[in-house]
Amino acid sequence: MLNKLCLACCLFALFSCAAKKQLVERKADTALVKTQTITAPVTNGNVIDNFKVDKINTIKLKQTVFNTFSGKAAAKLTIDGKENNVTMVIRIKKGEGIWIAVTAILGVEVARAVITPDSISVMNRLESNYLKKPFSYIYQYTSNQINYKTLESALIGNAIPELLNNDAELKPDNGDLVLSGTLQELVYKLIIGPDLRVTQTNMTNPAAGQAVEIANTQFIQVGTRIVPSQVTLSSTEKERSIKVDLHYTKADFDLPVEFPFSIPARYSPVN
Repeated sequence: MLNKLCLACCLFALFSCAAKKQLVERKADTALVKTQTITAPVTNGNVIDNFKVDKINTIKLKQTVFNTFSGKAAAKLTIDGKENNVTMVIRIKKGEGIWIAVTAILGVEVARAVITPDSISVMNRLESNYLKKPFSYIYQYTSNQINYKTLESALIGNAIPELLNNDAELKPDNGDLVLSGTLQELVYKLIIGPDLRVTQTNMTNPAAGQAVEIANTQFIQVGTRIVPSQVTLSSTEKERSIKVDLHYTKADFDLPVEFPFSIPARYSPVN
């Protein structure tokens, strides 16, 4: 169970984001979006390409730009129906690595993980063992279209870059925008709020029986950045299922971060 918990923390570092300070209610200018939707040129009931391209470019401009990130969150992990309450500390160096430490209720660190563009490493401190695998190991749990940049984007609330492409279909829906399409065998749908921030991402691989859903329901302001703090994530892969509810209580950008990860000699490897 603990090995699954460690892996879940590592994997759901894939799909979350960060923050603290005063809560920002999503009172974006819905009327503005509705006006844009109504006045945009339309052909046969569909928004024409120029409008779609403009909106996608604007969504890209809304993405959070950063060099480093560090955050702390209370998390409820549900793995194959079993719940675990933990605290997670997450650090990111853009393009280099993601570091995660997991502590139990009594403040005892039970796991530590590092994800890089090439590898995944997890330490299980309670059972004195460790896991070291290439990055492709996560494809047992999710689609091969997920890469390291995908994980960084999801952790800070950015849209997954590969999904913001001009081949996708863009439609208005009750003041929101829905961006949908396929990426090889991956079928995806993004729900984008009136402020052009992603509130929900659905990704499925029907052939492999894999599905991931990410929902951002609360946003907070960290300096000049607005990022999600309440995140619900769920992943299913045939008989496996993982769900995480995150509440971030602390977040900082562009401060120095370190990735301490030293495996004691007495620890044994596991598969």
